[in-house]
Amino acid sequence: MAEPISEDLLAAAEAVLMITEEPVSAVELAQVLEIPEHQVIAVLDALRLDIDGITEGSRRRGYELREIAGGYRYYSRADYAEQVSAFVLGGATTRLSQAALETLAVIAYRQPVARSQVAAIRGVNVDGVVRTLVTRGLVDTAGTEPLTGATLYVTTADLLERLGINSVQELPQLSPHLPGIEAAGELGPES
Repeated sequence: MAEPISEDLLAAAEAVLMITEEPVSAVELAQVLEIPEHQVIAVLDALRLDIDGITEGSRRRGYELREIAGGYRYYSRADYAEQVSAFVLGGATTRLSQAALETLAVIAYRQPVARSQVAAIRGVNVDGVVRTLVTRGLVDTAGTEPLTGATLYVTTADLLERLGINSVQELPQLSPHLPGIEAAGELGPES
């Protein structure tokens, strides 16, 4: 008869699976949990039974443990895809990061503007932040820059609605001492 799996070991495996962004292999789990690989499989089976509500005293959760791409990871259940999608894409309960707010401000004040121009003004790569703003419907593409072919970005009507304004002209005026895009390339770390 197999030894019972400790609650601590189950909790440790669960914690690792909860934070991973990529599927974790049984070998990786064995290393981090410091147990043999065959015991990892028993731990994963026990977690799956508990999550699926099969273990006595457990209930079915809104997420499931899947074996995919050579590893294991928690995923939200397909039954709740509509609610998860509304939460993630709606953004009603999630706030924008400081980086996203700064990027959004640059786009709002300088639109139409290329991503490289936003990056020059902010002094950091903004690719991921711009993708997030587009996904949230706050920024959209508006053609390309004639000389470079770079995609131009503008704010959306959804952003204006959320800000309670009719146009970007209603945004507060920037300080006249702030440099424009043309001067952004001249800004260095000593500025």
